[in-house]
Amino acid sequence: MIPNSYTVDSISQSQDLASKIISSSTPQQIISACATIETFLHSRSSDQSRHFFSITFPTLILKLFGFTNDSSATSPPQCSSWIDIVSSSNDPDFASRVFHLLSPNGVVFNSIFSIDRKSLVKFVFPTERLPEWARFMLSSEKDVKILSNLCPLFKGKAKADSIKSPGSVYQVQLNVFEYYMFWFAYYPICRANNENNVDNLLTKRTKKEKFRLENWTYSIPGFSSNAKRVPEQKFECNLYLRLLYAYLREFVPISDLNMHQHPYRSSLLNYTSGYDGSVLLRAEFLVDAFLNYWLIDNDFSPLSVNVCKWFGVSPRLSVVSREIPPTSGLGELVKLFVKYLNLSSVWATNQCESNVECSGSPKWMVPDSPSVLFDSSVKSGDLASLVPCVSAVGSWNVWIQRPLYRFILRTFLFCPVGTSIKNASEVFSIWVCYMEPWSITIDDFVGFDALINGCTKNARKEDSRSQDCGYSSLWQGYVLSNYLYYSSLVMHFIGFAHKFLHTDPEYILQMVLKVLNILTSSRELMDLIKNVNTVFHAEQSRSSKSKLHSLYRFVPTIREQLEDWEDGLCESDADGSFLHENWNKDLRLFDDGEDGGQRLLQLFILRAEAELQSFSGDNLAQNLQCIDSLKTQMSCLFGGHAIKPIAFSLEPEQQQQSRGEIFKPKRVGHHALADFKYKGDWMKRPISDDEVAWLAKLLIWLSDRLNEILGLNQPKNNSDVGPKWSYVEVSGDVVGNVYGPMETIKTAVYAIGTWLRMLVAAFVDLMRKHGVRVNLRLFASKKIIMFFILFAVFSVLKKAFRHFHRA
Repeated sequence: MIPNSYTVDSISQSQDLASKIISSSTPQQIISACATIETFLHSRSSDQSRHFFSITFPTLILKLFGFTNDSSATSPPQCSSWIDIVSSSNDPDFASRVFHLLSPNGVVFNSIFSIDRKSLVKFVFPTERLPEWARFMLSSEKDVKILSNLCPLFKGKAKADSIKSPGSVYQVQLNVFEYYMFWFAYYPICRANNENNVDNLLTKRTKKEKFRLENWTYSIPGFSSNAKRVPEQKFECNLYLRLLYAYLREFVPISDLNMHQHPYRSSLLNYTSGYDGSVLLRAEFLVDAFLNYWLIDNDFSPLSVNVCKWFGVSPRLSVVSREIPPTSGLGELVKLFVKYLNLSSVWATNQCESNVECSGSPKWMVPDSPSVLFDSSVKSGDLASLVPCVSAVGSWNVWIQRPLYRFILRTFLFCPVGTSIKNASEVFSIWVCYMEPWSITIDDFVGFDALINGCTKNARKEDSRSQDCGYSSLWQGYVLSNYLYYSSLVMHFIGFAHKFLHTDPEYILQMVLKVLNILTSSRELMDLIKNVNTVFHAEQSRSSKSKLHSLYRFVPTIREQLEDWEDGLCESDADGSFLHENWNKDLRLFDDGEDGGQRLLQLFILRAEAELQSFSGDNLAQNLQCIDSLKTQMSCLFGGHAIKPIAFSLEPEQQQQSRGEIFKPKRVGHHALADFKYKGDWMKRPISDDEVAWLAKLLIWLSDRLNEILGLNQPKNNSDVGPKWSYVEVSGDVVGNVYGPMETIKTAVYAIGTWLRMLVAAFVDLMRKHGVRVNLRLFASKKIIMFFILFAVFSVLKKAFRHFHRA
């Protein structure tokens, strides 16, 4: 038992240490505070250091990340945070000193594990700083219970607040390790949101200011040479990246994941707050935390559609806006995170290659037990037995497939027009890295390992095994399980390239060329992508070719992934779709139609040539050479000529205008409607000059509500089976027992009401059968509004004249 005097002394020392941490704002003061913390923890056991974690540790977190005691989620990290001070100092020794304190093998983490082993300290994490979708789920008791089953990250952690309205307010209780990692994952989100808010304020302020020539020339590289240059930050001083890699390398295994499996743990249904039983539990928690904070966060469809249907919850969060892109500024972190996790795929492939008895693809490539949280191929019948368990498939790839796909797709779809494409380019590099896992080697992390281990880069390179950085048949399973990254996402990216071609034609052109270079980097890879596309669009009859016949078993999974991973994402709502109105139900990369991949790339090349030749520059010859390379890659991918001649008639066809064309908008913005063909939902087409904007938006919303209530948004039903009518047997005692005129009138009213209800139901079924929906947007036409106004004015004037003559 600890003496009372010693306890009081420990509390006072912890308070003094917290005050010293708060006042540390210079490199010398921070180094002194780190030394004091290490001395304090070295001299005390786990029982004696509990006051440090209950009093001093929260202060250390706030000072490390620059947060304040304000509970508002919008309170940004301050410039006096230790991470910012280390970055601005550009001193590698100073960065190493702070890193040593917070490294996974340092004294702080050793004390954390001792405290958590005995469950001496628990923290309540602020609800307003949780991922956006988790905050929504915590708002009701029903969703909280489901949340624990859906997401292992919150398993056993979401509990009712015993102080504020027990049973109605829920909070997340964490141990010390979980508490620190939640703050660590939240820091870049808060920092990026703060920087985006500052940029938006500066943009609005610039628009209000008077136009100046120097403001215009500042954005041109040739005229901005006198601008202040920010000193380049040394790699050793990026404290957050160093800590991120150190935590991943220490807590997340990438080789032989089955070795880390606890013998008594078969699923995460036994998920507990202690991590002593399994190294893999801690790894799954850490990966899950980064996924939810960085990739999912504000996604309105955070979970698999099939899983949500099984638990009876809506897969889409109505409180989350659909057209909000992911948090910007996370590209460097997410790329390191994804690249490291894909090392497990590289390890699995190398093991299969070195194993003489191994035949076919590694086990992780075609998972037998996919993740419940993110995978779309989960069936309702066996859902209870499937849980996110990475050891079942031997790779982390199954965990990041859906969140990463939606993260990249939402960035391409909802990137605001007129803004910088810096964030989109960072996300593009993540996508390219994910598409080429065979190019990832351990040598890519030599710089981080040298900083952590203190060894030279050359020594690490000698130990690393040379690898063939190219596609081989061993990666076939990886491509098949991630086929949408090589097909559907390419189509979405082409739409993004068309949308932002005018912002930076040279860079957009290089991005498109990079994607085509990957698809055509190997004849075997290109044939695999084409064969899967052929099988996907083939009829039910199986091909006689054994090579294509073996690919049919992957089609259902790809189709389910296509519907689930792109759930709720509609390009026509964002910017007007380049694709078909049923774009998320089909793969159109190799389609020969006008909205296929080849035609869109042809149009992109023509537009890029026009953009590049519109201004003369030193790089014009190099850019035209890049276009020639793009044409060559297109010919290799699609075959034939890159630019196919488009047949058209020199004499315009004279078509008689039908009555349906009377109220059709003639112009959209500053362009004639005949200049393009809209491929999205016609009811949600862009507002035209012939419509009243606010009334059109109101009528679109009202039409959506009516279609949703009447069930007209469901797919077209071509079944010939008629509706099943329900019959009610009326006993003989009731028939004929109608007394008095009032009951007779009631009976007649009920009969008429039932007849009208049956008539409306039959009419709705007929509309659903033929795919007809309610569209009230027609009444937003200025012609119709003018007609009603003139009719109303005429009626008022007619009554006024009639009243005048009577008088």
